[in-house]
Amino acid sequence: MYKLQSLVIVLFFLTVCFLSLALYALSLILFSANIKDEQQIEKLYAYECGYSSFSDAREAFDIKFYLVAILFLIFDLEIAFILPFALTLSALNLIDFISMGVFLFILTIGFVYEWKKGGLDW
Repeated sequence: MYKLQSLVIVLFFLTVCFLSLALYALSLILFSANIKDEQQIEKLYAYECGYSSFSDAREAFDIKFYLVAILFLIFDLEIAFILPFALTLSALNLIDFISMGVFLFILTIGFVYEWKKGGLDW
């Protein structure tokens, strides 16, 4: 039984490696010939995010980047902590409810800050 499980893991690993290399080679073959001039090359950089990649590193970013990050953290933390709390609801006591209430209050403060700064205006 143990050998069968090991064989399945090895086969899965080999399949993943083969598919990764095949897709990488396919992308090199199909898309490397499409680059014609220098301006198109700059547009295909992996880390371009709407700003010139040759500017000063100390340039201030727009506040929207930070607001989106705060919004992601608020909802990510909420899901990460509310789900286990809801699954063990029957075995919890009053201290657990109070601590979850404080946690949700802190997240609500972050959400209100996000709302007031305009992070929810798309």
